Amino acid sequence: MSKAKSTARRPVVTPEDDGIDLPEAWRRRPWIPILIAAIVVATALGGGLAMDQALKTPAPTALDGCRTSTQIAPHQFLGRQPICITTGHTYQATVNTTQGQIVIKLYPEIAPVTVNNFIVLALHGYYNGMPWHTEDWEIQSGDPNGDGRGGPGYTLPNEPNTSPSWDIGAVGMARPAGGPINGSQFFIQRAAWPGQGPTFVYNRFGTVIQGIDKAKLLSSPSDQIISISIQVG
Repeated sequence: MSKAKSTARRPVVTPEDDGIDLPEAWRRRPWIPILIAAIVVATALGGGLAMDQALKTPAPTALDGCRTSTQIAPHQFLGRQPICITTGHTYQATVNTTQGQIVIKLYPEIAPVTVNNFIVLALHGYYNGMPWHTEDWEIQSGDPNGDGRGGPGYTLPNEPNTSPSWDIGAVGMARPAGGPINGSQFFIQRAAWPGQGPTFVYNRFGTVIQGIDKAKLLSSPSDQIISISIQVG
């Protein structure tokens, strides 16, 4: 019976054999390069976390507890955002755009789920850098796909209202005809609604109280949302 042949092993190459000129301190302490590599990796990871934090808008103390639902991809979540707004507060959003600021008074008493959703997404930088899609009478943003069909992976419930009415400065959520309300795409009415006005529920959750002139300047595809900050009263 013949013996199994042993696999030839390559000789271990030391830094000295390979001609690598290491500092004497490294030769006496071989763990130093490992430590340096670990520091470099930690710094890179820390930089990534810092950049992620930089995308977020500083939250008012009253909104410290606002967290997103489980995120499964960029701009995609498993479900609706957890409720973090409370009664007894007023909420306002400042939309910083490439044409200037648009200030929106939010209506949690009319559309609490929609207002909460908008606030959570805004605080976590969801809208930062998104373009505006514009028509003569309205401007719309919040589509991560850029094709008019994108959203955060979930939809919102209908939150109908009878007051305030739809007029210039009204803010609502987009929806396809007969379909569910989009979870992230919102629009601002900047002229009279064509025809007889809205025929579906669009969750009117705010009104522009400052900067409607900036909204009228926005055009696609050049203009974008820079960031959205939230103020609590």
